[in-house]
Amino acid sequence: MSLFLPLIFSLPILAGAFIALAGMRLPRRISSLVACGAVVGSFVSSLCAFLHYRSPVTLDLFRWLSAFDLQAPISLYFDPLAAVMCLMVTFVSAIILFYSHAYINGEDDYARFFSLMSLFIGAMLLLVLAGNLPLLFLGWEGVGFCSYGLIGFWYREEKNADAGRKAFLVTRIGDTAFGVGIFWLFLLCGTLSINEINGMASLLPAGVVTALGFLLLGGAMGKSAQMPLMVWLPDAMAGPTPVSALIHAATMVTAGVYLLIRFFPLVGQSAAVCAAIAVTGGITALYAASCALVQRDLKRILAYSTMSQIGYMMLGVGSGALTAATFHLLVHSFYKSLLFLGAGCVISALHHEQDIFRMGGLRKSLPGVYWPFLAGAACLAGLPLTGGFFSKDGILAAVFARGGILYGGLYLLGLVTALLTVVYTFRLVFVVFHGEGPEVAGANRFMERLLIPLALLGLFGELINLPEYLGLGSWLGEFFQPLTLSGPSGLSPALELSLQALAAFVALAGLVFAHNRYAGGRWRARPKYIAPKLVDFLQNGWFFDALYRILFVRPFESAAGFLYRRVEQGIAIGGPDRMAELTARGGELLGRWSAGRISPYLLSFAAGVALLLGYLAWSVF
Repeated sequence: MSLFLPLIFSLPILAGAFIALAGMRLPRRISSLVACGAVVGSFVSSLCAFLHYRSPVTLDLFRWLSAFDLQAPISLYFDPLAAVMCLMVTFVSAIILFYSHAYINGEDDYARFFSLMSLFIGAMLLLVLAGNLPLLFLGWEGVGFCSYGLIGFWYREEKNADAGRKAFLVTRIGDTAFGVGIFWLFLLCGTLSINEINGMASLLPAGVVTALGFLLLGGAMGKSAQMPLMVWLPDAMAGPTPVSALIHAATMVTAGVYLLIRFFPLVGQSAAVCAAIAVTGGITALYAASCALVQRDLKRILAYSTMSQIGYMMLGVGSGALTAATFHLLVHSFYKSLLFLGAGCVISALHHEQDIFRMGGLRKSLPGVYWPFLAGAACLAGLPLTGGFFSKDGILAAVFARGGILYGGLYLLGLVTALLTVVYTFRLVFVVFHGEGPEVAGANRFMERLLIPLALLGLFGELINLPEYLGLGSWLGEFFQPLTLSGPSGLSPALELSLQALAAFVALAGLVFAHNRYAGGRWRARPKYIAPKLVDFLQNGWFFDALYRILFVRPFESAAGFLYRRVEQGIAIGGPDRMAELTARGGELLGRWSAGRISPYLLSFAAGVALLLGYLAWSVF
């Protein structure tokens, strides 16, 4: 174990550093093979660590930060949560990197791409394995920096560079809250060890726990693109499609959910924080699903779907259903990476066209993309018997089991979101792949074949966490049992089956509606939109960008303009000029005083004598 754990995160980081330093001097193929080989090695190390796992392991490698009470070694922690996260991140990342080998082949900056991708994966794995807060924060910030570089990879276009900066700045708001929380936790607990902090959670005052929980939630909101810090994610589609797949499936947006699960022994002590997490997730899920309904851009639809599915995970965490939330995170990573990689095949075949209403009939031209994509869409929509159905249903059942007005309302919100999810998912499938459209050249066969394992994992992912009423055992629930990560129980088999039947009915109803409206090119014969103002509202993300521009961006620009004019131009630049002018005028006056006439000298002498006599008189009396 002491050999495998360091290799899990160090191999991608070393590969990224090597490619950054030497990549442009090497053949193009070598850079991609180094990146792919490092992540495959990381996956093998994760698998070996998983197979050798018996109980949670803490591994201190060497001292890093050590001063007085501050002790923060390079400490790795491996438990069931870290095990499944490492396996998921490395496997999905390996698929994406192999895909990128073909996708990014024509780019001049291939070395920068593979270097950042490798560092991105390594930072996420460091975050997952971190045993203390500074190491976790290092991985957290590493993920943020690499996402900035990858989202703005095509930085020569201004909109792409702006998207990278936007992601970096918005997530920094959440990172600031997280950083304050880390500092406060150290002051309160006197330790930076995550396990020790979680162990002290019950000893902290309730108000302090609530405040700390909200700070951690703020950090999760930024990284996982939850309201109100979600505006960066749709614009992040400016990056290459493999980057989108990596951000949405295996790394960045899952980091916030992982953070809350890791610290749930602390945040779970506060009912207010749990309710806030659940409400944040429920509202974000509905918001994103409603926006996805009317988007035209293929990748933006998938981006909003990610935001919505992360909302489900947050809803599960807030309800205490940590096993269900983790299960949904795992299954979602498989089918969402599949959907993004399939979208990349479509976009490449259509010469970078992303408007779905300029597509159509692609199931004939791209059958190798269509069938895996259809499997991923079925999982995203939560059609019965798919992995997405069981993972989403587990969260909804846990929310229902909590009871009360708040969680009852959130359950209904989750059902409505599930209906919208089916509609926008199969709107995408029917418009892009069905109906009539132009003939296009086939996609890269190698890229198509990489979709198959992801499709199988998405469809049959439920096998790792089967419902209890089947009596076949839940591997994930049993694996997590020592960590008390199982969600609230109490639902009878009959009630659980009834809830699943209701969820299945909602999914099938949405499928029928989408089929009747969009299948076979029917959308072409219908009016464009029934409520154009509502559509405009949804297409613009409820105008949150415009609202933030009014509330924050414009006041900041005004303040910056004022400081530029008054301070930088008025003082920093104009100040020295005015000082020089005053000095010149003073010199001119002194020059007139000492022009060679005796009267000014006598007057100066008399004034000096008067001042001296006045000082002596004041001293005596």
